Amino acid sequence: MILGLDHLALDHLALAAETLEAGVAHAEAALGLPLAGGGAHALMGTHNRLLGLGDLYFEVIAIDPSAPKPPHARWFDLDHFRGPPRLTNWICRADLRHAPPEAGRVLDVARGDLRWRMAVPESGVLPMGGTYPALIEWLGDRHPTQRLPDSGARLALLEIATPDPAALRAALPGFADPRVQFSQGAPDFRATFDTPHGRRVLT
Repeated sequence: MILGLDHLALDHLALAAETLEAGVAHAEAALGLPLAGGGAHALMGTHNRLLGLGDLYFEVIAIDPSAPKPPHARWFDLDHFRGPPRLTNWICRADLRHAPPEAGRVLDVARGDLRWRMAVPESGVLPMGGTYPALIEWLGDRHPTQRLPDSGARLALLEIATPDPAALRAALPGFADPRVQFSQGAPDFRATFDTPHGRRVLT
């Protein structure tokens, strides 16, 4: 059983893709909005592009073909990602001093002048079929939402299908966000956004 954390807050959503270009094209077509910012993560050999959502942000992430393969598994199980771009993860802010072992080993990460710590499983695969949130702790007062232009879009609903919703809720006793709903089923994510162009859905 995964021991829960007392204080969690939704930080961002991640869409994985085989290439960053394919992921960005998929997200921009679905949302009708341009992605901005982002960069490379040397520790993981990945790169991303971002979209500001007010108190949150959305990222498209993929393996960076110009970066060397790291000696460890990449986060979000990107080493094994295949198929069309799709939402694969939700990421929550947490005090990683209290992260459960199942969430992964805590790594120090940097991109530009941003610094954070992240729990990454040895296998790269998060618990509960990947539906357990990736846990992040930002260091200092810098956060991507401060750098991103406001897209005008806001997350209306994040639906997470998981084999055992009760177990996932029990593992996250400190999490309460009305925008996030759990249901029973094969692991899957569906996000609904209110955008300047109306309501849009991303899967």
